[in-house]
Amino acid sequence: MAQVGPVPLKIAIGQINPVVGDVDGNVERILGAVAEARDTLGADLIMLPELAVCGYPPEDLLFHGNMRRKVAAALESLQARVTGIDVLVGYPEYVGDSIFNSVALVRDGRVASVYRKQLLPNYGVFDEQRYFDPGQETVIAEVAGVRCGLLICEDIWEPGPSRAAVAAGAEVLLIINGSPYDTESQARRERVMISCAQETRVPLVYCNMVGGQDELVFDGGSLVVDGCGEIRVRAPAFEEALLGIELDRQADRLSVRAGDVAPLLDLDASVYEALVLGIRDYVNKHHFPGIVLGLSGGIDSALTLALAVDALGPDRVRTVMMPSRYTADISLQDAEEMARRLGVKYDVVSIEPIFASIQEALSGLFAGLPEDVTEENIQSRSRGIILMAISNKLGLMLLTTGNKSEMAVGYATLYGDMAGGFAPIKDCSKTMVFRLARYRNTLSAVIPERTITRPPSAELSADQQDTDSLPPYEVLDPILRAFIEEDRSVDDIVEQGFDRATVGRVLGMVKRNEYKRRQAPPGIRVSRRAFGRDWRYPITSGFDAN
Repeated sequence: MAQVGPVPLKIAIGQINPVVGDVDGNVERILGAVAEARDTLGADLIMLPELAVCGYPPEDLLFHGNMRRKVAAALESLQARVTGIDVLVGYPEYVGDSIFNSVALVRDGRVASVYRKQLLPNYGVFDEQRYFDPGQETVIAEVAGVRCGLLICEDIWEPGPSRAAVAAGAEVLLIINGSPYDTESQARRERVMISCAQETRVPLVYCNMVGGQDELVFDGGSLVVDGCGEIRVRAPAFEEALLGIELDRQADRLSVRAGDVAPLLDLDASVYEALVLGIRDYVNKHHFPGIVLGLSGGIDSALTLALAVDALGPDRVRTVMMPSRYTADISLQDAEEMARRLGVKYDVVSIEPIFASIQEALSGLFAGLPEDVTEENIQSRSRGIILMAISNKLGLMLLTTGNKSEMAVGYATLYGDMAGGFAPIKDCSKTMVFRLARYRNTLSAVIPERTITRPPSAELSADQQDTDSLPPYEVLDPILRAFIEEDRSVDDIVEQGFDRATVGRVLGMVKRNEYKRRQAPPGIRVSRRAFGRDWRYPITSGFDAN
């Protein structure tokens, strides 16, 4: 263990980006952070995130026999290779038929202490009671003469574990976390941390992970709060960081020396950065060389393109404009202009030959029937064929460009614009899409202004606009938010000032289109309730939202 100097305790917070299932790789990431914390920061202790050894959330990988063996080997490796510093690291602990979400204090070639998470979240995106047994014991570990209470994530959200730790003599609470991002998450964390510190009168050190994992993005934002509830250190959001902090002893209490307090991002910036990180990690952790997307000249594909370039760089992004007889000239112009501004590969492949051949093939079957949404969907599916062919041939991840408003009401085509491997803006309402486009243009004007200001259109029929099929987005999106994210009834939403017939129509569309959402690609969660892990509505249902 590092020598104790005039400061009682030097702690490094390792805000790292583990990869779920890559136990060997995660051990190397951990050891890299350990070496820097010891040799550069002179830390007595480094904290790594919840389940850092296996990545979070590991889901049913925990049940695989080889995971148990790999985790055991990882703990042995850490004990053998860590010297000169204590390491607090999260891992799944296998004991007989039980699995615990645990944190180990590795010291001098051994595991000196183990704490098992007591409160297992089982709501929203969390499903920990499926995998873990709850811990029962309070654990106090002495590090450099300081009594440290060990806690894991949810343990801080209820007062019991922290009160028990302080009652057992803890002078500081060390909390490792795997806390995913949503638009309100950092504010909630900080309120909880401040409240806990003010009640217990001891400092709290909160280490969170960072990185994208399927639908989830972990935003970091690790914190140190002193015993008065003041934030003394805050790590930056959406990037890996190694922070050194120092705790001084003053009389019978520990105080926190002030350090860097990274500013909080505003709503638009934080959502944008979450989407960029989610794209980057999804593509890179799957080892794709790059992505392809359909560029329509509309705002959804424009925003998705900007996000992809910011995540991966222009050399790893390819775009395809696929015009039809209904594609406006300004769509062609704006798509080409945006591709030029961002420096990405841009191709034009007309869907007319595919569309015409399908119409011809079905002409006998459809004889005498008027054109309707069927022909619109054939156009969308023609584009899906082209994009999936490019994805297959070039090995590129296909990004879809649908937003949450469309996904909610089914304003999308199965096997058409819904076809792809990842849906970056799937949890962004159309209103948020407009906000993010304008935000991105404050950094540099890459999205043509006309793309933002023109009325949205799928361009699948003559003079089509979204409002032909949907209420205006300024009406639609608040209704969807109230129902999806707040579980409001029709009466509740009507009381907010919306027309009852409109509310009933919108909620009916949400209900009817669950079968589509089940077949949509995964997308990045940014709200309190996203379609995917958060949303578990039945496809077959007689429920009346009224």
